[in-house]
Amino acid sequence: RLVRRFQEDEAVPFFVLSLKAGGLGLNLTAASHVLHFDRWWNPAVENQATDRAFRIGQTRNVLVHKFICRGTLEERIDALIESKARLTRDLLEGGGELNLTELADEELLRLVALDLKTALKE
Repeated sequence: RLVRRFQEDEAVPFFVLSLKAGGLGLNLTAASHVLHFDRWWNPAVENQATDRAFRIGQTRNVLVHKFICRGTLEERIDALIESKARLTRDLLEGGGELNLTELADEELLRLVALDLKTALKE
C-alpha cells in the first residue's frame, strides 16, 4: 500500500527504506533521487537497492547520492568498495573474465583483504 501511494501520489515527496527492504524487488520508478546514508561492505547490496529506481517504466533521470563523513568508518568502507570496484573493472576490461593466475600477490590480496598492511606482514 505504501509503495503504491509513493508511485501514484505526487503529494508524497519521498519514501524511506532500509537497504535490506530496498533490495526486495520493489518497483520505485517514481523516485528521481536515491540517497544512501549508511554504506554497506558489499556493494551489490547498495546496487540492488539503487536499482529499485532504475526499473522498467522509469521516465526520469535518477541521481544517486552517497553520504560519507570524513574520518569515520563509512569513509574507510567507501574507500575499500571503490578500490575493489576499480581493481575488478581493471581485471575484467578487455578479456571479459577474471584471470586470477595473472595477478601479483599484492593485487590478489587487495581483492580480499580488509587491511592490506596486516595481510602483507610476514
